Amino acid sequence: MLNKFTVEIISPDQLVLKQETNEVTIPCYEGQMGILKDHIPLITFLRPGLITIKSENESKYYVEEGTVEFSNNNLLILTSTVKNLLNFDQNSISDLIQKEEAKLNDPKISDKERYIASYKLDTFREINQ
Repeated sequence: MLNKFTVEIISPDQLVLKQETNEVTIPCYEGQMGILKDHIPLITFLRPGLITIKSENESKYYVEEGTVEFSNNNLLILTSTVKNLLNFDQNSISDLIQKEEAKLNDPKISDKERYIASYKLDTFREINQ
């Protein structure tokens, strides 16, 4: 219990998760960031990727965007797109991979859209393994 802190994942319509944990890894624009108890306070933005929560068990959640705040050993993740990896099926992952590949091959998309699509594609491929 000494090395634990609270993590909350909240979407606009529900509290997705609230639990004590030992470690959380988040995908942010600065790179993958690991959070442990007594981490310095921070506020950052999520990019598409996986949130990994490690305690007695490990759980993973897919997110596309959101904000993160850590202070006083409370990690608050606010996102409108969060999905537990246990809720993905192979067919939907394959469809998502094809959709992002098609988007990346579109010459009309902006650099920002290409950047986000590439992170989504990498994440979906990781989930698909």
